[in-house]
Amino acid sequence: MGQIIVRNLDDAVIQRLKERARLAQTSLEQTVRNILSDAAEPDDGQIWADIDRIRERIGTVDRDLVDFATEEREPV
Repeated sequence: MGQIIVRNLDDAVIQRLKERARLAQTSLEQTVRNILSDAAEPDDGQIWADIDRIRERIGTVDRDLVDFATEEREPV
């Protein structure tokens, strides 16, 4: 796992983060970790762009193959 250092944070920001951590009953470090993890999640536009790139790479999928794969996954 990596580490980052954030310098020059306003004292008011730190106080708000500490209060948020206290209300969540977690550490300041964990609270900031959660905030950063949430902020780094891809948005819908990024996800759809990835899907479009995959579709371009694999091309058209034969409908019979899709039906076959679906049948194989359905419980008997």
